Amino acid sequence: MQSDDRSGPTHAARGGMARKIIIAAGGGIALAALGTVTYELGLLPAWLVGERVIETAAEDGKNENFRPPSDDDIPNDEFGAAVRRGREIFTNTGTAAAAHVGNGLSCSNCHLNAGRQPLSAPMWAAWVTYPKYRSKNKQINTMEDRVMGCFNYSMNAPASTSGKAPPHGDDIYRDLESYFYWLATGAPTNTKVEGVGFGSVKKPAGGYDLVRGGQVFAENCAVCHGPDGQGQKDINGRYTFPPLWGGDSYNWGAGMARIDTAAAFIKHNMPLSQPGKLSDQDAWDVAAFLDSHERPKDPRQKGSVEDNRKANHDGDETLYGQIIDGKLIGVGVGVAQVPDLTPPAAGQ
Repeated sequence: MQSDDRSGPTHAARGGMARKIIIAAGGGIALAALGTVTYELGLLPAWLVGERVIETAAEDGKNENFRPPSDDDIPNDEFGAAVRRGREIFTNTGTAAAAHVGNGLSCSNCHLNAGRQPLSAPMWAAWVTYPKYRSKNKQINTMEDRVMGCFNYSMNAPASTSGKAPPHGDDIYRDLESYFYWLATGAPTNTKVEGVGFGSVKKPAGGYDLVRGGQVFAENCAVCHGPDGQGQKDINGRYTFPPLWGGDSYNWGAGMARIDTAAAFIKHNMPLSQPGKLSDQDAWDVAAFLDSHERPKDPRQKGSVEDNRKANHDGDETLYGQIIDGKLIGVGVGVAQVPDLTPPAAGQ
């Protein structure tokens, strides 16, 4: 779901059209069959993820169009090499930045189409938005600060072999920022740009319902993410569709662990082959259903879950710290023991 479409011979084009029709009719079943094309590597074509031109509002009030450059436009020089490394880190994070990833996710699981997709927090839009103040840590954040937070929460870096996000100044940030800068080539600054972030979906007047959410999940999400929400892996043990909860998913500190954030992402981007199919109510219900399951512990927690809820989740739209089916949500689950990679002392 992350790459640009590629033209081919006439018979191949007809085959592509046939695949489009199959997916339009079969939705998730066809998409599951395409899983080995690799959901998180950026290999799914633009027609599947709905890549679109972004409309922006210029200072003179007129609208402008913006489209991120294609991979074919990456320059063949030192900077281009950094851009390609950044794209590889972004779409294959668990391999390219393995020491700092403590789960089975990649950046492109949430930032679709390799960071291009509007309303999936596209990176070209993020690049022209930072530095900015964030209430999450109550300070001005640079892009490097923001990405470090993504490693800590979405990539669950505390459970990685290094036990932490890449340190400030690491080449991982230089390469990722080179990729973001390049994606933003020609993007307007100091103006409102459509497609920034995940958008928003108003909370239904009647709230949300976990039972309905489970039904929405079974009917629309399980075909790719599995009936148990643990994703699907290829023959090499690598996720083709990511886990949505459990020890290999994002931790309780991630933005996607908030129901309103997840609802907006789901509404605008899922199911992958039919974004926008779900109603606002469906999106909120299934987002709450995801949030009712355990995931790795919030690394900011000091003391009890209740202490952390008051300190870091107060006012959030989340089930963190609540009792669901007799269980306290937020205690953390499934964090594998980080192996000790310290070389043995001489003579041992």
